[in-house]
Amino acid sequence: MASRAARPGPRADVRAEARAAAAPRGAVRESVWDYPRPPRLERVAERLRVVLDGEILAETEQGWRVLETSHPPTYYFPPTAVRRDLLVPAPGRTLCEFKGQAHYWTAETGGRRVESVAWSYPDPWGRFRPITDHFAFYASRVDACWVGDDPVHPQEGDFYGGWITERVAGPFKGAPGTRFW
Repeated sequence: MASRAARPGPRADVRAEARAAAAPRGAVRESVWDYPRPPRLERVAERLRVVLDGEILAETEQGWRVLETSHPPTYYFPPTAVRRDLLVPAPGRTLCEFKGQAHYWTAETGGRRVESVAWSYPDPWGRFRPITDHFAFYASRVDACWVGDDPVHPQEGDFYGGWITERVAGPFKGAPGTRFW
């Protein structure tokens, strides 16, 4: 029987250090290395917000987040919380092994066009059905995003769309050299 090669990834001591890191205001950070695989979907009661060119592109207190090992959370907005008048379908599709086929959206605001600023799942699979037609946004392609009062930093790389706040600890997948984590 052939042995499976171990996947490269952060050392165990780095994982433990990330888990123990304290966030501002004394809260304990969530480590992305404690998130499950396959990923988990959970409700978010805090206000989520996305801003582009001074326009609130999306805002809700009824969002969802997807948690997956090595990734910062990805946040989903219900369609009623999104300025659909500022979005047009973008070309291309991708396939997530857990959620199904993603469709992409381009933002058009005040003469500015931002390609593939968001994505959605019109027919997600299984446990991800609650995010049908919900929108997730790339923090790197908009001016600002927030989870509650915490500003968001984009996940490194141009494929994953996780949102990094002071509440979550890495290291995070997405940077060069992390493809096979």
